[in-house]
Amino acid sequence: MRALFNKYLNSSLILRVSIALVLGVAVGLIGGQQAADWLAPFGELLLRLLKFLIVPIVLFTLMVGINQANIGSMGRVGRKLFGFYVMTSALAIVVGLVVATLLEPGSGIALDENAEVNVPDNPGFVSVLLRIVPDNIFTAFTELNLLGIIFTAIVFGIALLKLRESEAHAELGEHLYKVVEGLNEITLKVMAGVLQYVPIGVFAIVAKTAGEQGISTILALGDMVMVLYIALAVHLVVYCILMRFYGVGIREFFRAARTPMATAFATQSSSGTLPLTLDAARRLGIPKRIYGFSLPLGATINMDGAAIRIAISAVFAANVVGIPLDLVTMAEIVFIGTLTSIGTAGVPGAGIVMIATVFAQVGLPIETVALLVSIDALVGMGATGLNVTGDLVGTAIVARSENKYQGDPASSGKESAA
Repeated sequence: MRALFNKYLNSSLILRVSIALVLGVAVGLIGGQQAADWLAPFGELLLRLLKFLIVPIVLFTLMVGINQANIGSMGRVGRKLFGFYVMTSALAIVVGLVVATLLEPGSGIALDENAEVNVPDNPGFVSVLLRIVPDNIFTAFTELNLLGIIFTAIVFGIALLKLRESEAHAELGEHLYKVVEGLNEITLKVMAGVLQYVPIGVFAIVAKTAGEQGISTILALGDMVMVLYIALAVHLVVYCILMRFYGVGIREFFRAARTPMATAFATQSSSGTLPLTLDAARRLGIPKRIYGFSLPLGATINMDGAAIRIAISAVFAANVVGIPLDLVTMAEIVFIGTLTSIGTAGVPGAGIVMIATVFAQVGLPIETVALLVSIDALVGMGATGLNVTGDLVGTAIVARSENKYQGDPASSGKESAA
């Protein structure tokens, strides 16, 4: 038994996760709701473990990263990241509209006029901006307000950097920095232990999803699911083109990124996958000062998968009611969808909020959202996987543009010299 356990620990993590995905689908479809109920606690445990790490890993990683850089370079990196996130979100909506227009999901499906759907209120862009500054630092941590945690880490990280640079408190600043650096290393050690449970949790979550959805739901709206995954694949090719243009090694990138991609696919949580995404960036050799800032920010505002989902849902709704989208309406969807995918990120029920907001603005019936709710989990899995991939792609490209990333995983751990 001990030899079997050691073999499990020494095997490739992505191999274990891949096997867990396949087994989870099989067990869920065969076992149905009963299997979903029985396995649900094991999946919940993984989500809790990953969320347990979010606060310390974001807080300490970002504070350490800031203290390895300077304020000017952080501002430059931030501008590049925001530009990349906006550009790829808009591009994702264009990809979704083109693919959906060609393949016409929703044609032949009748709208149930009695269908009802509860759409969470859109808090508005201003409210989301105000959430960046928490009115209570502890509330930001307990509610997992990522924007608030990032703001806190940046403020205290810069203050620590200024303390280290001052003549009067330089020694105190160095001592405090060593403490924060030590806490960051402890967090990484804890994360290494959590990684060993990831395949088990992924198996349970996928089995639960497959058991609850069932084959009938997949077949009923299969064309919508198929079109979405085709669009996600097309956007993945766009990522590869961008990485090739900037000189990022594609094979090396996906070798490191595949574990967070698979975990995001299973858990449907960009923020929950954040510890694994940060670990992937570290193994890619990207400097901590870049990935410590870009990945928590990306997990909150960079939603390319969600943007594609908005576009395809809009074409789906238009086909259901028999009103094809014209070019002007498509342009509106690109503009509104880009702002919506950024402005409502991190809000409970964000996927439905985004779709409903765009539908209301361009005059599509909200009732069609009820049809999409039934496949929400299947669609959300692929969209989240692409969201996390986009975060890492943006991080690698920005790091490359800063001449701080050579695309060589072997350089991991040498970032301080970069």
